Amino acid sequence: MPVFLIMETNEVKDLILGYLENHPVQNSTASVIQGIVCPDSEDAPVFRDALQELQNEYMVFLNKRGEYMNRQKAGVFEGKISIARSGIGYVNREDRAAATIEEPDQHGAMDGDTVLVYCQLWQIYGEVITVTKRARTQLIGTYYDRGHGLKLVLDDEKLRNRPCRVLLDPDMKPVDGSKVLLTIEKYDGPMTLRVSRIIGHKDDPGVDILSILLDHGIEPEFPEEVIEELKDIPSSVSEEETKGREDLRNDITVTIDGDDSKDFDDAVSCVREENGWLLKVSIADVSYYVKEGSALDKEASKRACSTYVTDRVVPMLPHELSNGICSLNPDVDRLTITCEMHVSKDGSVSDYRLYPSVIHSNERMTYRNVNKILFGNEELKEKYAHLGDLFEVLAECADAIRSYRVSKGAIEFSSNESKITVNEEGWPIDVQPAERGHAERMIEDCMIAANVCTANFLRWQEIPAIYRIHEEPALRRIRDFVNASEVMGHKLVVGKSVYPNELQRYLDSIQDIPEYPVLSMMLLRCMQKARYDSSCAGHFGLAEEEYLHFTSPIRRYPDLIVHRMLRRYSFEACMDMKQRDEDEKKCAELAESSSVRERISTDAEYACDDLKKAQYMSDKLGRKYEGIITGVTGSGFYVQLPNTVEGLVRIASLDDDYYEYNPERLELCGSSSGRVYRVGLKVKVAVMAADIHNGTIEFTLFGKNGMIPSRKKTGKKATAYSSRRHPQGSRRKHG
Repeated sequence: MPVFLIMETNEVKDLILGYLENHPVQNSTASVIQGIVCPDSEDAPVFRDALQELQNEYMVFLNKRGEYMNRQKAGVFEGKISIARSGIGYVNREDRAAATIEEPDQHGAMDGDTVLVYCQLWQIYGEVITVTKRARTQLIGTYYDRGHGLKLVLDDEKLRNRPCRVLLDPDMKPVDGSKVLLTIEKYDGPMTLRVSRIIGHKDDPGVDILSILLDHGIEPEFPEEVIEELKDIPSSVSEEETKGREDLRNDITVTIDGDDSKDFDDAVSCVREENGWLLKVSIADVSYYVKEGSALDKEASKRACSTYVTDRVVPMLPHELSNGICSLNPDVDRLTITCEMHVSKDGSVSDYRLYPSVIHSNERMTYRNVNKILFGNEELKEKYAHLGDLFEVLAECADAIRSYRVSKGAIEFSSNESKITVNEEGWPIDVQPAERGHAERMIEDCMIAANVCTANFLRWQEIPAIYRIHEEPALRRIRDFVNASEVMGHKLVVGKSVYPNELQRYLDSIQDIPEYPVLSMMLLRCMQKARYDSSCAGHFGLAEEEYLHFTSPIRRYPDLIVHRMLRRYSFEACMDMKQRDEDEKKCAELAESSSVRERISTDAEYACDDLKKAQYMSDKLGRKYEGIITGVTGSGFYVQLPNTVEGLVRIASLDDDYYEYNPERLELCGSSSGRVYRVGLKVKVAVMAADIHNGTIEFTLFGKNGMIPSRKKTGKKATAYSSRRHPQGSRRKHG
């Protein structure tokens, strides 16, 4: 009797998708597809189920003629939606302008959600088909009493017009001004929100920052089981624990960090050799104390990184560890993993070793003091005379490493970080650009060199790992930047592929012009975001084929995993193939989750900076400044002040003319006067408004249209443009 083998549903789904990929839409009716992929009548029910499942999963779509299409042919793609304050949404597309999604077509999608969008390649406006992944499960709201009882107002102004149903437990008693944490129980229709926690009063010190952290799912407190586990961790290193490690306690070794740092996870030692330098970068052996599967490890994995906001740090590990036994404090023994490198005079690493070690840091140094020593401060030189010429030797070695890296094509972008000083109540009293001296660059160079060597070792030993990858930028974004740069008078030529050394040569050519910080920032925004991956795909910005994070296991979980894999497969020589397979899967999962948590942490840090900058400017209404235009949109243009504060000049405030937005040239042009406001132009502004709750600042122009006369430029550096030049290119509706 014959035996009929019924096909599996997943197998049929793969066959259907394969057929749709390789055949025209006209030949893709259900009967045609079934006749090809499931010709046996016994498989007909499986075929129908598979086709229906693919439709339910939005992998296959049916047109009016009864023809099936895959996502690509149907004009459907997946992406994250970014919703502006105006309510308009944008979803990026590969090598094309972002799809614009107007409010009625968002169908309940929220900022940051992963969505499926219908938008054909030639179209600008799209429509959300469905939300595939929600970005937010929590929101922050504030209760206000307007004289008619308490009313909850969502802090996210993009959601304030959205109908909501609020559930409040009877034992919770919010008052006027109470900030609360809300859990989203239902997204569709009127959102259902449950008050899960009263954070505090909106005017209490620290509540503003805490609200932002909780809004991003960053919990400052550690669970009880984690605190309980800390009791079993020693506070000092025993002599027994140093066995099997290379003893570096007699090496002159120091940590170099910021003035406010309390956790020191990297230490350096450097001496001259005949052909260069011997550099040792010793990193806290955190994986020795944070055991796999422990409560500490699970919580560290969940957090993935430390979050550094204006007035506090939310650590990945409890302070008892990060500031205690895992911190390379001076004058105590500490367990470490060392990357020892022989650096040639040209800055290349000729040889390296990785090994478990024990160190005894001689000093806790600060960037400020090391910079002073390198600039010849005699008082500090005498104070640290017992360290010999360590800092001069270290500077020579690091400078050679940087020079070699740049010669290979590594890109050095202009730093745009801010240093915000707050008082005891958390109110900002000063905002300035963060200083970055020789000592900061020196340590960065040493850490990058150690990361490269470790990545090289793990890759060629085929040890499971989490790599730090940075992919080549999309050519469309680079071409947009080329156009913007040429409008500003600076030519950049790129071919069909983009190479990092081309971009670095361009940055070098414009380094001395006033617009350099803006152009550097614009180019940085064209880059792909660096992320974690279990595959080694190289780092475009650093021009390295192999790169990972090894040097900060106190504050980054991928670094801790790299240490754990080094110990298991190199130091302990594990040969268990089943364990290796499990670790490879874990690394892939942890790389993805760590990338997500890193982005969330970064978003929270930026949100806190924006809030504090708005608070800082709130008592400076009407004060006048000179700034530079850093971005132009259809609603106005952004101006950055020398202290890094950025605000919006709304197009509605430009009442001297009717202005139109030219997206190709990134400029607003007056239709009558021909007056142009473009990226890189210096303008005079006055502070018009500062929203201390939402972190936004608005400027208005003052003086003669806010324009600052251009100094005549000569030579190759730049060309001065008339402020009355008319825009070129087609006019488009701007979202």
